[in-house]
Amino acid sequence: MLTKEDIVKNWLPRYTGTPIEEFGEYILLTNFANYVTIFAKKFQCQVRGIDRAMQTCTNENGLSIINFGMGSANAATVMDLLTAIKPKGVLFLGKCGGLKHSTEIGHFILPMAAIRGEGTSNDYLPPEVPAMPSFKLHKFVSEKLKEKGLEYRTGVVYTTNRRVWEHDTQFKERLQVLKAIAIDMETATIFSVGLANEIPRGALLLVSDVPMTPEGVKTEASDKKVTTEFVDLHIEIGIQAMTEIGVKGERIKHFKF
Repeated sequence: MLTKEDIVKNWLPRYTGTPIEEFGEYILLTNFANYVTIFAKKFQCQVRGIDRAMQTCTNENGLSIINFGMGSANAATVMDLLTAIKPKGVLFLGKCGGLKHSTEIGHFILPMAAIRGEGTSNDYLPPEVPAMPSFKLHKFVSEKLKEKGLEYRTGVVYTTNRRVWEHDTQFKERLQVLKAIAIDMETATIFSVGLANEIPRGALLLVSDVPMTPEGVKTEASDKKVTTEFVDLHIEIGIQAMTEIGVKGERIKHFKF
């Protein structure tokens, strides 16, 4: 266990209960257990890692989904562990809070970049390096959205380690100054660690709440409503995009600097 390669090849199965050879070349990431359950039911595939930190499922087309848990530390961990298999593309299916009046619950966001407010990514790259997705991956996902006649937003997402902030007036004023379209806890980390590890990466975010107003803060009831109305579509788009990109999409090249 002297090298990073030694560690991740041991730890990826340890964290997921899934042998390395069972992972596909393309990966969907999520931080919701029900996304994995829906995927498993759709493809009649086994969910592994029920007793582990992360749950996975891989379909017959070689597409894997991983629930890595919540927050930037877990996001960095899974992007490190994935270097054990060197995936051809990773798409994060996450939820976010809309920060603009034009961003409503149920909207999809393809972030053009993310502000690194989480701190975790500073362990991988200097603070000046922007957190950005792989352009060709996002381009292909946008084509799938357009094929379905769906509108989507682009913009900059603010990623934070802070979970309970909705009461903090000063924090919300800062978000307004930063002009971010949405806020989450993982996107900047996935983009940054993906860049550091040379993993093509992207994110398709679902607006699940509008937390800048007290009545827009997520509750158990409101989250159930979002799940019922939008999650199946969210997963469907992710599956279609990451299944077809290897056949129809442009080669996702990672540029070395």
